[in-house]
Amino acid sequence: MADNYVPRLKERYTKEIAPKIMSSGRYKSSMQLPKLTKVSISCSVKDALLNPKALEALAEDISRIAGQKVMITKARKAIANFKLRAGINLGCVVTLRADKMYEFLDRFITIASPRVRDFRGYPSKSFDGRGNYSFGIKEHTIFPEVDYNNVDKIRGFNITIGTTAKTDEEALELLRAFGFPFRN
Repeated sequence: MADNYVPRLKERYTKEIAPKIMSSGRYKSSMQLPKLTKVSISCSVKDALLNPKALEALAEDISRIAGQKVMITKARKAIANFKLRAGINLGCVVTLRADKMYEFLDRFITIASPRVRDFRGYPSKSFDGRGNYSFGIKEHTIFPEVDYNNVDKIRGFNITIGTTAKTDEEALELLRAFGFPFRN
């Protein structure tokens, strides 16, 4: 990539979304405007207890989707009923910031979401009270980076979008301005 490359959503935020929100009169300074801070992708694999290769395959797919290497998470404590020992690799997580975050969101909104079967939008009620939005994906194969022929099992994962918004309404307005597909 060239040094002067700016992701499409980031450019849209600075040229369209931020001035529009600022003109609403609710903010005195541009530093108060809500903005995206991070996108976290996380998953856990129940099959990892019996088949460690399942976690490796999913971690590789999520690395391809996110554009950066995932971190493998381990079980914190042993739970006998689930045949779980402390320290066993159980899932993976990746946190995207800055340009990679905008690139991922752009691909997710424009390419991956329309590929979801019977898609009607994501719920607008999944905010945490502090302006962060979390939702789940049932099929990781909606992303074009995943080769469907090499997938052993279709798996899901969670996505959390972190914002600097103080309230859920501000965060909802921000994500709608980016074109995030919410249900009506």
